Amino acid sequence: MGVPANEEEVFGSSYSAAVYIARILSLPPNQKTVFVLGESGIEAELCSENVPFIGGTDPSLRRDITPEDYPAIASGECLDSSVGVVLAGLDFHVNYLKLALGLAYLRRGAEFLATNTDSTLPSANSLFPGAGAVHAGLVKAAGRDPTALGKPSQAMMDAIEGKFKFDRKRACMVGDRLDTDIKFGIEGKLGGTLAVLTGVSKKEEWEAEGAKVKPSYYVDRLADLL
Repeated sequence: MGVPANEEEVFGSSYSAAVYIARILSLPPNQKTVFVLGESGIEAELCSENVPFIGGTDPSLRRDITPEDYPAIASGECLDSSVGVVLAGLDFHVNYLKLALGLAYLRRGAEFLATNTDSTLPSANSLFPGAGAVHAGLVKAAGRDPTALGKPSQAMMDAIEGKFKFDRKRACMVGDRLDTDIKFGIEGKLGGTLAVLTGVSKKEEWEAEGAKVKPSYYVDRLADLL
């Protein structure tokens, strides 16, 4: 579309989480490690902020849980005492072992963060389970919700503003999802919000009586802006 941009201006939820852990979250000196429920993208962002981590794409965790794992997890024998954060994201290889380890760290007092809580993600003209669906079991087992570092979390908005020093009143949030993208812009008090009808949310949702989230404007597709 001819919009000028560079890599440093891309601020995804995984990077937001990495910045939050490295620069905002106050962790004990001996508990700086992150247990990752997610893929290599999260690991790369943590590396960019020099945040140590375990889990994630570790091939040793891509297996069924065994009878020997239960007492080892329960006693803490197989746990890393330096873990102070459980970071949950989109994991294409989620299994019971990873969830059990994540729960064990949370029960020992680790902070619970999530890159985002999207229930679904659009692909191939359909919907598939999103990050929120992947770690829903951990949320239920732990009995508490994670602090989400993706949209519509205002922690993410604060991180973006802190890095780019932009004027919120001159910014417009563009997105295809009312409960994340558009809500993010409204709660962040941006100058406007623009819904795009090529993703999850449909026009009927905000035109319905009593709709809580309504965009300032909408287009059928981004190309309509040209």
